[in-house]
Amino acid sequence: MTGAQEIEDLLRECTPQVLGLLMRRHGNFDACEDALQEALIAAARQWPEDGVPDNARAWLFTVATRKYIDQLRADVARRRREDALAFATPDAELVARAADVPDTGRDDSLALLFLCCHPDLSSPSRIALTLRAVGGLTTAQIAAAFLVPESTMAQRISRAKQTIKAAGGGLAQPEGEDRAVRLAEVRHVLYLTFNEGYTASGGDELTAPALSTEAIRLARLLHRLVPEDTETAGLLALMLLTDARRPARTGPHGELVPLAEQDRDRWDGRLIAEGVELISRTLPKGQVGPYQLQAAIAAVHDEAESAAATDWPQILALYELLERTADNPVITLNRAVAVAMVHGPEAGLELLAGLAEDKRLAHHHRLLATRAHLLELLGDAENAAAAYREAARHTTSAPERRHLTERARRLG
Repeated sequence: MTGAQEIEDLLRECTPQVLGLLMRRHGNFDACEDALQEALIAAARQWPEDGVPDNARAWLFTVATRKYIDQLRADVARRRREDALAFATPDAELVARAADVPDTGRDDSLALLFLCCHPDLSSPSRIALTLRAVGGLTTAQIAAAFLVPESTMAQRISRAKQTIKAAGGGLAQPEGEDRAVRLAEVRHVLYLTFNEGYTASGGDELTAPALSTEAIRLARLLHRLVPEDTETAGLLALMLLTDARRPARTGPHGELVPLAEQDRDRWDGRLIAEGVELISRTLPKGQVGPYQLQAAIAAVHDEAESAAATDWPQILALYELLERTADNPVITLNRAVAVAMVHGPEAGLELLAGLAEDKRLAHHHRLLATRAHLLELLGDAENAAAAYREAARHTTSAPERRHLTERARRLG
């Protein structure tokens, strides 16, 4: 009997391959994706007892094809019309043909990622569709990770597929400048997915490990598909170096543990070594982008033996380079911390004062919490406590709220 985790890993590996084959044969993304989901459910139920087929991909393709035909028949019955093409081949022959899946060497995973990150879709829809169509997660799993009802997530995915259908989306890959733009969109979707998994935007848990783990898996897949793309390599390195700290981010009761207070012996040394090697190999190759710079910052943190040994001047220099790549107030917020560590908390607070005028961040709990932290470093306990309490009122994460409230309590 094969282990459940082994089966789950195999199903996720096969998902984009089988969906690509289905689309090339039938061309209907919506119906093909639905049929594949049913095949994945059938496999998850049968394989633990019956064993994994010798050709898992062919098995999934066969079952999904049958589900696809069933869908066509249901549509025919509802609409009172026939689809001669769908019924020209008897089921037995159809299954025999489907089982003989040609090994063309084609991998449609990148094309599917491009399709799921279609520019006509909203960012939440891109994430949901990518996790389902390429990641192989069920609607229930995605809904649970994002703390929304399954019906809500089902509607979001359905609308996304209808949008792609209306746009005439297919597996044709964009070329030239459009390809670079779409690749950047894919990276951004994976980045957002990882961030939501590493620090959940709401709920009672600080993290949603299923999301960050899946984001890393898909980033590995993307890096394999475009090994020459240095920003994709940077994104993967950033995820690895950041996720390495996850075991130490929470205490025994699920409480948030800040970076400076974490037990570094609990960090995942294997992920750190892989991330450092990857970014060290990538940085000298050409133009440096924001993901590579963020990965380099994460590497400096991870390689420090203690919080006190952190090379803050190097981190500040990297943030200054990063700030030049994009107009992003969060980057400036993080640079303010580095400024405070190098030049003192007054200098950091001065930088934060300018961010308070930025509508994108003015009332965000991270700005308020950072201000509280710098006031605490300055020795202004009263104002620091007030800022911590205000930050706690603005966060939707229960662990962060408890942490900020406790910080305020300690200061009196």
